[in-house]
Amino acid sequence: MRVERHPLLTRTPCTQRQLISLHYGRPGAGGKAYLQASLHADELPGMLALHHLRQLLDAAQARGELLGEIVLVPIANPIGLEQTLMHDAMGRFDFNSGENFNRRYPDLAQMIAERVAARLGDDAQENQRIIRHAMGEALGQMQPSSEIDSMRQAQLLLAHDADVVLDLHCDAQAVVHLYGETPNQAQLESLARYLGARATLLADGSGAGSFDEACGQPWWRLAEQFAGRFPIPAGCMAATVELRGEAQVEYALATTDAAGLYAFLQHRGLIKGPPPPLPALLQPATPFNGSLTLRAPCAGLVVFLHQPGAWIETDEPVAHLIDPISGVTHVVCSAVSGVMYMRSAIRFAAAGVELCKVAGAQALEGGVVVSA
Repeated sequence: MRVERHPLLTRTPCTQRQLISLHYGRPGAGGKAYLQASLHADELPGMLALHHLRQLLDAAQARGELLGEIVLVPIANPIGLEQTLMHDAMGRFDFNSGENFNRRYPDLAQMIAERVAARLGDDAQENQRIIRHAMGEALGQMQPSSEIDSMRQAQLLLAHDADVVLDLHCDAQAVVHLYGETPNQAQLESLARYLGARATLLADGSGAGSFDEACGQPWWRLAEQFAGRFPIPAGCMAATVELRGEAQVEYALATTDAAGLYAFLQHRGLIKGPPPPLPALLQPATPFNGSLTLRAPCAGLVVFLHQPGAWIETDEPVAHLIDPISGVTHVVCSAVSGVMYMRSAIRFAAAGVELCKVAGAQALEGGVVVSA
């Protein structure tokens, strides 16, 4: 295993952070997978999962079973990891800029479309090589002006040529669920099976500029742009993996997650040996815009009626909002049927605060179910 250090842009004299990557296998020997944890630095289950996956990879490497390159970044956000406010971790937004750490990644498809147009040809594999080279070239030419932008650049320089990119997150209180893009649905299903995901939410680009979209989206967008002219392969399957809730940093869960990730890497041909049989799919994929967010209709004490992972029927009560002064209880019901895959950790909510999300199977428009 090789350790690489990637210095970030220094904000103030005498201080410098670095991104640290762990490299298994040999570059160019086979496929490549990139896994990072805790881009939202207060979301730590993925960090523990990679700790356990690292032990499995150490053993596999000692046995000579690594067929491709696997890159782990256990601390994807050294900036946010240092941010605390009155003893509470605050790793979702950059204190300096106010930016969400998982937004505003560069649009690689837009950056390279013109420069590859004259180089592409009839060979899909050669086109993949050309596109990856152009991505690396464009990223290397970037001149970041902030520490957070230099971190984004360093992450993408490590991940842009990977066949598989997994960004490990978690939610407040949740079951395992995935966010991915519709063109990669078939590949995402095997990941969902191995990890026991209770929901997989798909979109053709959410427009958020997230890390996983920055890695996976250029391939299908370029394929659409050059359709009928040049064959563009599906060069990267990228996904955001939500490993339950923030407080579930537990050995038993992390060991299970690491085993699922290892099995998926075997399934992708990066590790020698037959992968375990694909487990049952717990829930079929649903559209990202079919996810219903339930919000507090008024201020009050929040009492949830279901645990994360519960199946919720249309019009079923999901939570109560209790006014402790008047004694009035407001009932919050779901407008769709589906799995409640996450809920907030807040137990006294202001009006309009997000309470939970239910993965409906049909697209929503203005709060009304629209037929697919």
